Amino acid sequence: MTASIVGWAHTPFGKLEAETIESLVVRVATDAMADAGIAPGDVDEIVLGHFNAGFSAQDFTASLVLQASPELRFKPALRVENACATGSAAVHQAIKTIRAGAAKIVLVVGVEQMTRTPGPEIGRNLLRASYLPEDGDTPAGFAGVFGKIAEQYFQRYGDQSDALAMIAAKNHKNGVANPFAQMRKDLGFDYCRSEGDKNPFVAGPLKRTDCSLVSDGAAALVLTDAETAKSMRRAISIRATAHAQDFLPMSKRNIIDFEGCSVAWGRALQSAGITLSDLSFVETHDCFTIAELIEYEAMGLTPKGQGARAIKEGWTQIGGKLPVNASGGLKAKGHPIGATGVSMHVMSAMQLAGEAPQGMQLASPKLAGIFNMGGAAVANYVSILEPTR
Repeated sequence: MTASIVGWAHTPFGKLEAETIESLVVRVATDAMADAGIAPGDVDEIVLGHFNAGFSAQDFTASLVLQASPELRFKPALRVENACATGSAAVHQAIKTIRAGAAKIVLVVGVEQMTRTPGPEIGRNLLRASYLPEDGDTPAGFAGVFGKIAEQYFQRYGDQSDALAMIAAKNHKNGVANPFAQMRKDLGFDYCRSEGDKNPFVAGPLKRTDCSLVSDGAAALVLTDAETAKSMRRAISIRATAHAQDFLPMSKRNIIDFEGCSVAWGRALQSAGITLSDLSFVETHDCFTIAELIEYEAMGLTPKGQGARAIKEGWTQIGGKLPVNASGGLKAKGHPIGATGVSMHVMSAMQLAGEAPQGMQLASPKLAGIFNMGGAAVANYVSILEPTR
């Protein structure tokens, strides 16, 4: 049984001082149901994606969605978490429920509020998504983990600083047209490539412009079964999904191969009955620019060690053969952990429905690929989306 996205909502990402976890959840839940044209009483189940890990004093947050309407009281609600892939874990959980025939309409919400947390504590919270016995003392926190990945990649394939700067510049340029993005500024290649007071090295070869933004925000989706979707004003079908979980310790893997990413992409493409070249665009997990570079290779866009070709030859630019992160990605849009995967599905659904913001909308996209990653290629989620009308 196929699931379809029939409604969505998205807050701006950034430092949202006037908001709370509760207000963000209520806002997008209410707006997504209105966008889908359903009443709260029509919802069969609720899934909340919320990483937390110390960012919010309020834990046990699944029931906060019920604050959106008294009609949601007593609806089944659960919270899921899988590090930075928490949002996609929530979406995939809803899809499984619909495919199992246990629900016709599921409301999915992803949320995080990070900016109220002091900087050192942010680093400690994020580092909990790594294997602490090996990486718990890593300088610069989770950025330090990806700094080590970048160093290993550079040692194997040579200095890729130009390619990383080009990825950062691409995503910041794309983010200008996204009204939900935290940073809507075209920084340009020269700024992203140069080290300086405003763009210092953070970890290994990674500079500030190589790192995604600490952010607050929320996004929501309404998913239905295929029959219910027929009565909706528009529907985006989930053609295929895949989830591949890998070992947590990097020492047990060849970390610069992102093998779990490759497995998830392979499973999803096979399930959808397509190849990568059939996709119109991809939203991928650029928590750090080195991640996007390796993901080019892991998804099969280039052979191993040649990911730089995809950015240097313009393949992943808007207008290229496979645009990647037309939304600006995590790099420009921001990365409120629990909301990120839901946001990626919202951005892709908007593109396929022809409802993306002006300047961001691609020309007649037919198939979308989404890759959302938790930890250092540990939790790997892929979704393939297509419009049904």
